[in-house]
Amino acid sequence: MRVLRVGLAQINSTVGDLRGNAAKILEWTERARALGVDLIAFPEMAITGYPPEDLLLRSRFIEDNLAALNQVVEGSRGLTLVVGFVDRGEDIHNAAAIIHEGRVAAVYRKQYLPNYGVFDEKRYFQAGSESPVFEVAGVRVGINICEDIWYPDGPCRAQARGGAEVIVNINASPFHAGKGHLRQRMLSTRASDEAVFVCYTNLVGGQDELVFDGGSMFFDPRGELLAQAPQFEEDLLVCDLDVESIYQARLRDPRRRKERPEPVRAGDAPLVRVSTAPPAADKPPLTLRRVEPLGREAEVYAALVLGTRDYVRKSDFSTVVIGLSGGADSSLVAAVAVDALGAENVVGVSMPSRFSSEGSVIDAQRLAENLGIRLLDVPIEEAFGASLKMLDEPFADTEFGVAEENLQARIRGNILMSLSNKFGWLVLTTGNKSEFATGYCTLYGDMAGGFAVIKDVPKTLVYDLSRYCNRSAGREVIPEDVISKPPSAELRPDQYDTDSLPPYEVLDPILEAYVEEDRSLEEIVAQGFEEETVRRVMAMVDRSEYKRRQAAPGVKITPRAFGRDRRLPIANRYRGY
Repeated sequence: MRVLRVGLAQINSTVGDLRGNAAKILEWTERARALGVDLIAFPEMAITGYPPEDLLLRSRFIEDNLAALNQVVEGSRGLTLVVGFVDRGEDIHNAAAIIHEGRVAAVYRKQYLPNYGVFDEKRYFQAGSESPVFEVAGVRVGINICEDIWYPDGPCRAQARGGAEVIVNINASPFHAGKGHLRQRMLSTRASDEAVFVCYTNLVGGQDELVFDGGSMFFDPRGELLAQAPQFEEDLLVCDLDVESIYQARLRDPRRRKERPEPVRAGDAPLVRVSTAPPAADKPPLTLRRVEPLGREAEVYAALVLGTRDYVRKSDFSTVVIGLSGGADSSLVAAVAVDALGAENVVGVSMPSRFSSEGSVIDAQRLAENLGIRLLDVPIEEAFGASLKMLDEPFADTEFGVAEENLQARIRGNILMSLSNKFGWLVLTTGNKSEFATGYCTLYGDMAGGFAVIKDVPKTLVYDLSRYCNRSAGREVIPEDVISKPPSAELRPDQYDTDSLPPYEVLDPILEAYVEEDRSLEEIVAQGFEEETVRRVMAMVDRSEYKRRQAAPGVKITPRAFGRDRRLPIANRYRGY
């Protein structure tokens, strides 16, 4: 009976921390060795972190990445490692090193290079062309990288037809809400179609706008999920694969007999012997783990926490500062920040003006007390009055309007950035996706800061996440009044968001259709929305592109986020409405 014990190490690599990433790989390798693992797989580009972007255009970076890989090679014996790195030949390749007994026994080069959404791999890499099968501990293993497994006729099929019994797929697959279900369905199909074990390991951690959610998985030849690691945390998932069952599974699958045989092209599935000695029989017992996937609000909230924590820490900040208005957006950002960094590393600032309601000021104070964070009180009335006086002459004979409203937001932005300069705190901005989409935000005001935590979170989801925050804590963290009161910027008397925008329950579905799905005016109207409302929303989105270009980065949680995903020209006269 041949049983291969495979470990999937979903680690949190840091882009550019080559030595630190190598040390982390060796640390998790030691954990795998203690469990008697035969083969341990690390994520895509685990050595460099993902995505390294234009660091890949620096030859010194490529050399240092190879030196870090050698650090792993020298420290790894007694098992086989699959490690993502950047390979160098005539060009550079997104590659996996197969390491055994202190040497790189072979290298696999990624064949399908994604160049859509957040991916730009064709900008940097040459595609591989071979689909080798590796003999590891007497078991035939196909190794491929991320996008390679999404294609039914890709390397997975070539390797399975070349004799592979186990497919190991290493990934840096970014999160968006609901993506885990798509991955699981696809991987299950690959496993059952090719009658192989599929071992899928994914990166975990935040990198600028992206969050990688882990969730590594094993599937058996019937496409059944064997084991799954948790999302949003480092983990080593280990599973014993009964390789003998592959033969039986293929005997029972009539599809393979009916398929027209195809000639194997040279280089499609050459056999590379890494280690032929059978796996050791005496190993510590294992308990299979299957972690239930998180629900929608839970996984989005966890992504915001991890994305915020890693952006702050990987950027060498320790403390963040947030303007607390007493509204839902700033309250949610503060709650996320506390869960990410600890209450001792979060500072709130209340900056009331003549238009701030007593209720909002009290709500900000209650929130700070509930979270256990320090709250600074910096009223802006004196600065606002002085600014208005300074502008008396140019503003003479004009009505109080948007300029005066935005002046308050910019004074607040000034205060937050001054605190940042003085104390080295990172400013977290509090705008949501609905506001960024429509331009209902102030350049150099509430948009000023270093990281936009809920930039990709629609307003209706802000409320859902606020309620989830309270439910998961088992107490009122975000005051109920904050969630239930009508949203207002409080920059003029009796102001409400609905003065400038459609109600959010109408606005957000229109934005999803236009921004994320590229639906036309006619298609959105056909969904039941008023034509004039749709036209107005589409016009606001198009006019605000220049603002979004100047916004801080923020966590991506939808399939199409502003910035890395959705890229439109600012100077642009096309109108589809």
